[in-house]
Amino acid sequence: MHRDRGGAPVGTEAPGYPAERAPRCGGLPELDAAVVECRACPRLVAWRERVGAERRAAFRDWDYWARPVPGFGPATAALAVVGLAPAAHGGNRTGRMFTGDASGDFLFAALHAVGLASQPTATHRGDGLELYGVRVTAPVHCAPPQNRPTSGERDACRPWLAAELGLLAPGLRAVVALGGFGWQALWPVLGATGWSVPRPRPAFGHGAEVVLPAVGGLGELRVLGCYHPSQRNTFTGKLTPGMLVDLLTRARELAGL
Repeated sequence: MHRDRGGAPVGTEAPGYPAERAPRCGGLPELDAAVVECRACPRLVAWRERVGAERRAAFRDWDYWARPVPGFGPATAALAVVGLAPAAHGGNRTGRMFTGDASGDFLFAALHAVGLASQPTATHRGDGLELYGVRVTAPVHCAPPQNRPTSGERDACRPWLAAELGLLAPGLRAVVALGGFGWQALWPVLGATGWSVPRPRPAFGHGAEVVLPAVGGLGELRVLGCYHPSQRNTFTGKLTPGMLVDLLTRARELAGL
């Protein structure tokens, strides 16, 4: 049981748990552990646990993670990748961002191609995958039904992303937003972290690039838009391996990696 600033108890199932707990985390290991405890969104809790209990036939022998999925990558990352990631039988099964599904296969192959991942595949938490200079995270840490979180679930989860980017902020130089949902979710977080966010907010598009000037103790930040590596986008050719590699190459250069 955690307590708010007035000393009142705040359980992990309370709507205000992320807002109360996230800012108090002193580092990414503590933040990741707190994320995993979260039960603030009843619909998402029910769905992730139902999927973990019923399972898909191909994964009947798996012990599903069935909890919020924390970010993945080093605490010194100069590049962050932010997009909807925990899928019902992907991250919700394996417990790691973009691991165990087709979207992750597409993303990690590209990260490996540009030298930011130790291997091109991601199958489970113990598979040896390491990321170099990049951290992958999400605006919503639980797998949502139909892969569609509500705006309320996005807002409830926002303190986790804000705390995560706040901890990365001293060395962060570039952020890739995967998909329009990730792009829209990112701007309030960057503003809360201390960067000056343009108004009106920039429009999303693949290859969109926005420069946020250095301010206070924060360096200049480049924000790049990228189509999400969903099966819909990759199967139709809206996002090709070459397009993703080119964009991640640009992001790597901007981050100084």
